This record gives sequence, structure tokens and C-alpha cells, in this order.
Amino acid sequence: MATNEFEKATTFSYADSIAYSDGAVVSKNVLKKEAGNISLFAFDKGEGLSEHTTPFDAVVCVVDGQAEIIIDGVSSMVSSGQSIVMPAGIPHAVKAVERFKMVLTMIKG
Repeated sequence: MATNEFEKATTFSYADSIAYSDGAVVSKNVLKKEAGNISLFAFDKGEGLSEHTTPFDAVVCVVDGQAEIIIDGVSSMVSSGQSIVMPAGIPHAVKAVERFKMVLTMIKG
């Protein structure tokens, strides 16, 4: 597939659709559209995304493991089955306190 998106009209499991890689962050596009995108990530323990801002809201849904999500300097531990909204224009970062997988949904406004 040219956009590297998941196959449409086919069932899948987020947790089983991406593998961990030692010392790395792995990502896959679930959907990528002009209005926003849905991406799947697998973080090895100790990996992360440094503090940054985005011009649109983003929802993190942890599907395996546990992450530290830092929004505007406030740390939250987010575990499998939990979600958190990262607001537009507010600095945020992601740290893997253990291996974890997340679905990131970004909606452009």
C-alpha cells in the first residue's frame, strides 16, 4: 500500500499489529488523511518522544504496558486500557517506563 495504512475492511488487533524493537520506537499508520491520522507505536523501555507541541489535539490510548505522559510539565502514568488527551499548543512528551504500545489519534481543527 502506498500510504502504508492498515488494510481496510479487515479486522485487526492493535497489540498484535506492531512488534517491539530493542532500543527503538516503531510506528505504523493506521489511517492518514488530511483531517488527521491514527498511528500505532511500540516503544522499548527507556525510549520516548521529546517535548514538543502540535497545532491540534491528540488522544493517546495505551494498548500494552505503561507510559509516562507529560503535559505542560505535569506527569501522568497511563497504563494499558487507559487514554489521555494532549491539548493543541501545549508542550507534551512521552516516556516509556516499560515497553508499551499506544494508538495516537490526531484530529486537525
